Amino acid sequence: MPEYDDDLRLAHELADAADVATMARFQALDLKVETKPDMTPVSEADKAAEELIRAGILAARPQDAILGEEYGVEGTGPRRWVVDPIDGTKNYVRGVPVWATLISLMVEGADGTWRPVVGVVSAPALGRRWWAAEGGGAYTGRGPADGTRIGVSKVGSLADASFSYASLGGWEERGLLPGFLDLTRAVWRTRAYGDFWPYMLVAEGAVDICAEPELSLWDMAANAIVVQEAGGRFTGLDGIDGVHGGNAAASNGVLHDELLGYLRQSD
Repeated sequence: MPEYDDDLRLAHELADAADVATMARFQALDLKVETKPDMTPVSEADKAAEELIRAGILAARPQDAILGEEYGVEGTGPRRWVVDPIDGTKNYVRGVPVWATLISLMVEGADGTWRPVVGVVSAPALGRRWWAAEGGGAYTGRGPADGTRIGVSKVGSLADASFSYASLGGWEERGLLPGFLDLTRAVWRTRAYGDFWPYMLVAEGAVDICAEPELSLWDMAANAIVVQEAGGRFTGLDGIDGVHGGNAAASNGVLHDELLGYLRQSD
């Protein structure tokens, strides 16, 4: 049995509980929404989902640490659960069904670096879930009982590639817009799906490359392990593999260096 199968089962159980809580308030006319200090929205559903997930982790894995978007860090140790209760809150509060709960387990290696080893991305309003554990491959379906293994595309030319991103504004703010626009002209197709979805589309081979200029760890950890276990590559814009660069580039692996080359044109 793969090393992290029990943790993956727990992540699915946590996602099940979060799905019930988030769907109960999705499109509710009396949904309470606040503005955080960074001017991003947070809903009562974000908070409720994270509270449920934290309680489940504390009950099942009391020795593990937790990092969540809404309530920060709790605990210490070589295992840390990373949680984004609703990735895509702006979609959630407007009634757009493209949002997901992201749950990942990260472990500390002997060299002191951290890596995601379990990831569940649950998008109940889409009726979809994606998941992976280190060494076990990546899957999609409504849940583990009906999972289908997925893999990245084999597209080998940017001219034939589909590229997804979140928005233009972030690239412009960081002085990276010229290279970004050159990339959009070099590829076959562009679509701004946003948030978790482009990474899952890369993992299942429907999109070939995606990138975002500014992200937090909870935005990336679950997505990264799914992409990697699907045979793709997940790095920062600096080309360093992993989820610690504050930004992300994901691909089928074949196109990764070309992707980064365009996005570095403005460095």
